[in-house]
Amino acid sequence: MKTAKIDPAIFLTAFLVVMFVCVPIAIWPEESGVRISGLYDWVAERFGLLYQWVVIGIVGFLGWIAFGRYGKVRLGESDERPQFSTFGWVSMLFCAGAGAGAGLFYWATIEWAFYLDNPPFGAEPNSREAVNWATSYGLFHWGPVAWMIYALPSVAISHAYYARRVPCLRLSASCHSFLGKQGESSPLARVLDGVFMLALIAGAGTSMGLAAPMISASLSAALQFERSFGVDVAIVAACVALFAFTVYVGLEKGIQRLADFNVAAALLFLAFILVVGPSLFILRMGTESIGFMLQNMVSMLTWTDPVERRGFVEDWTIFYWAWWIAFGPFVGIFVTRISRGRTLRELILSMAVFGSLGSWVFYIVAGNYALYLDLNGIVAVRDIVHAADPAQAIAGVIGALPFGSLAQTVFAVIGIVFIATTYNSAAYALASAASQQLVIGDDPARWHRLFWAIVLGLLPVALMAVNGGVRVIMSAVLVASLPLLVIAVLMCVNLARSLQADDAATGRDYS
Repeated sequence: MKTAKIDPAIFLTAFLVVMFVCVPIAIWPEESGVRISGLYDWVAERFGLLYQWVVIGIVGFLGWIAFGRYGKVRLGESDERPQFSTFGWVSMLFCAGAGAGAGLFYWATIEWAFYLDNPPFGAEPNSREAVNWATSYGLFHWGPVAWMIYALPSVAISHAYYARRVPCLRLSASCHSFLGKQGESSPLARVLDGVFMLALIAGAGTSMGLAAPMISASLSAALQFERSFGVDVAIVAACVALFAFTVYVGLEKGIQRLADFNVAAALLFLAFILVVGPSLFILRMGTESIGFMLQNMVSMLTWTDPVERRGFVEDWTIFYWAWWIAFGPFVGIFVTRISRGRTLRELILSMAVFGSLGSWVFYIVAGNYALYLDLNGIVAVRDIVHAADPAQAIAGVIGALPFGSLAQTVFAVIGIVFIATTYNSAAYALASAASQQLVIGDDPARWHRLFWAIVLGLLPVALMAVNGGVRVIMSAVLVASLPLLVIAVLMCVNLARSLQADDAATGRDYS
């Protein structure tokens, strides 16, 4: 197996832009917090509707492929067999796409707390209707729509790589029909790949910026030491070291084994919460929440709040669509590498179904357990969250379990491994995007993957140093994802062209 050489232009540009962003934030954290929050409001207000339109279009387009004649198209030769077992493949899909898994634990546990006091659709705060919305909206934000956003670049890049033999694992491969004779070395290709790298770094920074304080709070509560910014930074450093090691080891030895272990560990931990916690409440509320979400999914997808303009859509739904869009190309590159031998239908539906089910397990168990604690006065989750310390609220929820200190320690370890599982995939994707050519079976150089594993730790440290709390950390991904809206449209057009052209050239019947 060969290793690809770096593309100096993309490599240096992406690295210098990251430094250009991180250094001023570190030097002027107060002013940076104000400016970043203002930028979030400006982008969400003016372009929020565009995010919603693009996402609706993605869902419709992928539905056309998955349930149409092109769903049978196989990635690779017609008799190609998958490289990984179904469980291993689904595990890596889920861990790569779960928004830095520890971020899933973060939002699953406390997202309802933001909605119960400020519910959507004009519901009365703290009412029974507000509870339904609060426990259902997280399922929507991490459900099939989110995973379809991930599936678009996965399908577009996979088809270009395996069917069109585009010799690189980059975002630009998904738009190859627009690149002209120069192909992946054209100026447009470099722009596309540069945008992807910056969006991924911003998305990764958002995820780790949320997850590291959560892990730090759990460890400090379990081991009885004072939490500080230095401890948060140490957690980031530990995560970087772990996923740097697994990236260096490689795809099958490092990433797959870590993903398999992590999925199993997370499910065991959730099973523990379900068994020792208020099991019937969790299961009843989870069942009701899924039904409520399915009944209202179209309304949630199309709601813009045009009359009251309370900001719910901009603060939450637009943020989530931006997060998925920012992570989408990274997920697409990694999913391409592990999906040889799968069909387009299998790829799209597996991501939409298994990704959603995996995310919902977290929300139903962890979220409803936390809700139970709050409603029954055991842990004042909402009060802690509204005091601008969501990480401490999560630590309190986990600490309320039997053997609380041990549970907090195990939770922190799972969080660290979850971050590593996603971020070593991200480092692989960044190294792939900054490589000149990457033919089927090749990998980026080990030092290259290791370099990006380290760079991924810079932005979250800078964002955590800024005053402004969660809102500032959430802002990075919204701003960086904006150019990807245009690229998403190009991907759809390019993929439709390619499928139709291949159909005409081969005369293969997919009906």
